[in-house]
Order: sequence, then structure tokens, then C-alpha cells
Amino acid sequence: MKHDKRSLVLTVVVAALGYFVDIYDLLLFGIVRVASLRAIGVPEAELLEVGIRLINAQMAGLLCGGILWGILGDKRGRLSVLFGSIFLYSVANIANAFVTTPEQYAWMRFIAGVGLAGELGAAITLVSEVMSKETRGIGTTIVAAVGVLGAVLAGFIGETFDWKTAYIIGGVMGLCLLVLRVRMLESGLFHSLKHTEHIRRGDFLMLFRSRQRFTRYLYCILIGVPIWYVIGILITFSPELARELSVTAPVRAGTAIMMSYLGLSLGDLASGLLSQWLKSRRKVVGLFLLMILIGVIAYSQASKITTFQFYALCLYLGFSVGYWAVFVTVGAEQFGTNLRATVATTVPNFVRGSVVPITLSFEYLSRARDWELLHAALAVGLVCIAVAALALWRMQETFARDLNYLEIDAQPKV
Repeated sequence: MKHDKRSLVLTVVVAALGYFVDIYDLLLFGIVRVASLRAIGVPEAELLEVGIRLINAQMAGLLCGGILWGILGDKRGRLSVLFGSIFLYSVANIANAFVTTPEQYAWMRFIAGVGLAGELGAAITLVSEVMSKETRGIGTTIVAAVGVLGAVLAGFIGETFDWKTAYIIGGVMGLCLLVLRVRMLESGLFHSLKHTEHIRRGDFLMLFRSRQRFTRYLYCILIGVPIWYVIGILITFSPELARELSVTAPVRAGTAIMMSYLGLSLGDLASGLLSQWLKSRRKVVGLFLLMILIGVIAYSQASKITTFQFYALCLYLGFSVGYWAVFVTVGAEQFGTNLRATVATTVPNFVRGSVVPITLSFEYLSRARDWELLHAALAVGLVCIAVAALALWRMQETFARDLNYLEIDAQPKV
């Protein structure tokens, strides 16, 4: 199905704006965590513990929502997911402004996580399928680079306004965006497939019935784990880690998140364009993993630096995890049309959900094993990077792969 240039541009722009609002809402809790928890009566000594519990509730929602929206994306269409997910997380984030207990807060973060899970995968799948195989990397790069700037706005709003107002602003932005979505294009590949009754669409279990298909899927997840290690540990808990580093003045989580996501946006542009120039996804991911390793080591050794230097380090770390644009594109390119939305939606959410075992490992080492926070963070980070490097080594190159194909289970021999 051919689309005119104006319709293609509109689809990419609106997809990017949707991801912008998604990232705003996703990162807002990390920015207003301390202020909001204090406001509902959480004792100072329990801020870190309750914060980890709420982040894990949000990430659990992302895991559940990733499967739900991914299956719906292949069964009902990419646009239906974009509409449904943004409505759910917009309403849930408005409700976050009215919580009065940690338990209510956890449920609202879980529901918001379910809604947030559908946005990126559906957007990347849609843009990948409506653009040509030579240019789709540019389209997905625009979506990712513009989208992550939502964290910069979240940092500004979270530091400028009351935490309740910040949540309401995010919800209202999402509801307003629904109006723009009316004119978006549906994928031509999905249109041609949905009338084919004998083809299984959105069958999540297909990913596990074939060893080759499962390993492809697992590698797609593992190469993205270091991204959310950096965001979920080094950036989210930067105030606590900065105190252990004896940074010369207190570090604000909102500013750290804003600087890291500004770097991430620049990194997304750089990684996406570099992959087009090198005609390779794997080489770019490998280069950025090396930059993460350098940044993690530098972070662990940054004793007694100034707050300016610390925020500059956050900017660098954000840039180093900026292969997110390439990472989400790889997930869409690795699988056929009948499973593409399922994979493209679940993979980034399983990566986001990896924050649960990452933070639990970090907490175990720092509390149960009595390690210093920095040593615990470094140990967890090195494991995440090593696992990602191994998965990347085993992956296939997908640059300019024709996406007009299907995933079919092998027929048993009679």
C-alpha cells in the first residue's frame, strides 16, 4: 500500500509526540518521587525502600501491558493500541495526583505502567511498516529522539510545579494528543494480513515454541538491559549515590533525569544516523555498549566532584544509552508481520521491566550483603553490560531487511 509524503510525515510526527508524552509520564515518578512520598506521609528513612517498591509496581505494569498491547497490536491493528494505551495512561496519571497512601500510589503506578507499555512498540511497528526499508531507520530515529525529550519537559515541570500539578499536566497532554491521532495511517502490511484467516496473528506463545525464535527474542531483550540499568539505578537514585560520592552539593533527581535524557535524545539521533551510514545495527550497539562501560566506571570513581561535573556525567551516560532508537528498531526488524507488534511492544517493556531484578539485586547487595551503594551499583552494571555484549555477538544483522514476511510454525512430520 502506497502512502503520500504528507501522510507519512504526519504519522511519524504524531507517533513521536505520543512517545514524547509516554516518556514524560514514565519518568515523572522518578522526578517527583521524594516530594510526593513526603507529601503522603512516608518517613524519611523509608523513602528509598518505598520508592523502589513503587518503581517495581510501575515496571510490573509495563510487563503485563507489554504482552496485552503487543497481542492486540497484531490482532486488532497498530492504531487501536496507540489510541487505547494513551487513553489509559493519561487517565491513570491524572489519578496519581489524588493518592493519599503508598498502597494507592502503587496501584496507580501499576495501571499507568500498563497503559504506558503500548505506546513505543506500536509507534515503532507502524513507522517501520509505512516507510521504505531504506529509510525506516530515519523514521524510528525521529520517533525515539523526539520522544525521549519528554523527560526533559518532565524534569522542568517536576522541578517547577507541585507534584500533583505535574501529574495532571501529563494526563491532559495525553488526552489532547488523542485528537491528532484520528488522521494517522494504519500499516499497509497489517491491512493485507488481517484478512488472511489461516495465519496466526499476535500469538505470544509462538515466541516460545521454536528455540531459534525464542533465542532471537531473548537477544533483542538482553541488548537493551544496560539502558535501563543506567536510568533505573545510576540516574533515578542519583541523590543517594551522589551523597556517597561526596559530591560538593546535593544532587536533584529531576535535574539528573533531565540531563541524562537530553543526552539520550542526542544519542538517539547519533546512533540512528550512524546506523544508516554504517548500514549496520550491530556495530552501533556495540560501540554504545563500550561507551556505557566507560561511563559506569567513571561514575563509580567520581569522588568529590562538583554538581556541574556530576550533571555533565549524567549527560554523557544519557548519550551512551542513546542506542535506544536502534534497539527498538532491531526488535521490529527481527520478526515477521504477524508477530512484529507483539515483539516490538513486549521487548522494550521487558527491558524496562528488567529494572525489577536490577533494583532487587542492587538492594540485596547494598542491604543484605552490606556493600557500599557504589560498589553494588558497579557490580550490577558490569553484569548487565556483559550479558548485553554476549547477546549482541549472537544476533543477526537486520539493516534494510525486507519486512514483508511472516512467522510460521514448522508443520510436524507425519
